[in-house]
Amino acid sequence: MRVMVMVKATRDSEAGIMPTTELLEAMGKYNQELVNAGIMLSGDGLKPSSQGKRIAFDGTSRTVMDGPFTETSELVAGFWIWQVKDMAEAVAWAKRCPNPMPGPSELEIRPFYEMEDFGEALTPDVAALHERTRAGQAGT
Repeated sequence: MRVMVMVKATRDSEAGIMPTTELLEAMGKYNQELVNAGIMLSGDGLKPSSQGKRIAFDGTSRTVMDGPFTETSELVAGFWIWQVKDMAEAVAWAKRCPNPMPGPSELEIRPFYEMEDFGEALTPDVAALHERTRAGQAGT
């Protein structure tokens, strides 16, 4: 199963406070363990929401909003995409993570939808389109 592990933002991350050398080293070692175990597919840190945009949809209307966004506890500061056997394995790996922030912090783990989750809505044509799109992502 694939999961996204999100590092929740904090006031420090939203203020653009950069990690210490020690934290960068610890996270680098942890990421290497994930890679060596065949768990980590992707991962990266995100700049503060002040450098981001949101696009709100209402029918055919689109509204662009500039950051920063106020609810820090609802923001993501970084992520990994992991391939694991099950949620228990994801939790076990997450518990090994160095604290990703200088103070209290949280990780959130969410599984990806897989094709079989869509049931009858997934026609052969839609499945083929999805596979072509996903194959295109691998090349980028």
